[in-house]
Order: sequence, then C-alpha cells, then structure tokens
Amino acid sequence: MGKLAEILTLARERAQALGLPYAGALTPQEAYDVLQHAPGARLVDVRTRAEQDWVGRVAGAAEIEWNTYPGGGRNENFLAQLKQAVDPQSAVLFLCRSGARSDAAARAATAAGYGSCYNVLEGFEGDRDANGHRSTVGGWRHAGLPWQQG
Repeated sequence: MGKLAEILTLARERAQALGLPYAGALTPQEAYDVLQHAPGARLVDVRTRAEQDWVGRVAGAAEIEWNTYPGGGRNENFLAQLKQAVDPQSAVLFLCRSGARSDAAARAATAAGYGSCYNVLEGFEGDRDANGHRSTVGGWRHAGLPWQQG
C-alpha cells in the first residue's frame, strides 16, 4: 500500500472510531501529504476573511467562510460557493482555526453529495496552550507546514 493509501485508510479509521459521517479525519501533516499526492484534492479554508488576513493563510486554498465576519452568522451561501469552487468528485479537505467549523463544513458538504470530505484536525492554529495562546500546541502552523502571513 502506498503512502497516500495508508494516510487515507488511517483517516477513514479515525472517522469511523469517532462516528463521523464523512470520509476521514487528517492531521495537518497528513492533509499536506494528501494535497501533494492526490490529484485534484482541494483544501478549503472555512475561517473568516479576517482570520485569514490577520493570522495567515495557506496558498492555493479555496477560501469560503463558514461563518461571516463581522457578526459571526452562518454563511448561508456556503454550499453554493463550495460548488462553484470545488468539484464534488474531488477529495475536499476542510480547515478552520481548531477543527470545529471544518467538522461542520465536512458534515454539510457530505450531506450535499460530496463523497470524499475530510476534516483537518487541530486546524490552522491548534488548541490554546496553558497561557491561552494558539499555534504552540498542534495545528497547521505549529507543524511547520507552508503558510503566508495575511
């Protein structure tokens, strides 16, 4: 079994163990590896524009807010915007700050007919550390994966 198949099998097993309705759950490093080796795979960053501008972004990611800024209300056009940006046949990897909004996005996309949805566990910034700071415990940035400031 190749590296990509191993990663996707592990992600699927995690999803089953957690009772998730989508294809799988990936660590940030696994997500990066999938993006490097799976033709057509897309990363969808569901954080707000403000988070992307102020905290950083992943080059090449489709940026579709799950919640709008300011206000934090649900983006009612999320699925329509997703359908415009990403082929439903593609592997779609959802990323947010810490993994919660991306979980909701993966659930919604799966319910809308996307068959290969994955949540990126830990998100872009990971959980807060003992001092209340992010990007020190888990997450895309902490893993040293490519990103750009604002």
